[in-house]
Amino acid sequence: MANKLVAVFLMCIVVATALNVHTAEAAIDEQFKACFNTCHSECKDGGLGTNFCEMRCDSDCSAKEVAAVRNLADIFCFPQMM
Repeated sequence: MANKLVAVFLMCIVVATALNVHTAEAAIDEQFKACFNTCHSECKDGGLGTNFCEMRCDSDCSAKEVAAVRNLADIFCFPQMM
């Protein structure tokens, strides 16, 4: 009986963590879209070509997205001890 209780508890923790990470990733996707759209419109308004702007903004915003994901991983995998 105790083994089943521990198994259920661990499954609840896994599911709760997965839902929390999924929500955080969705927020990061929205940040990427906002970054890309802003960057692309500013780049095109500057008189640069569409392909150049797409590559530049994709690169810049992807780097920001990777930094955000690494920060997210640090929060979930290595929480700060207070």
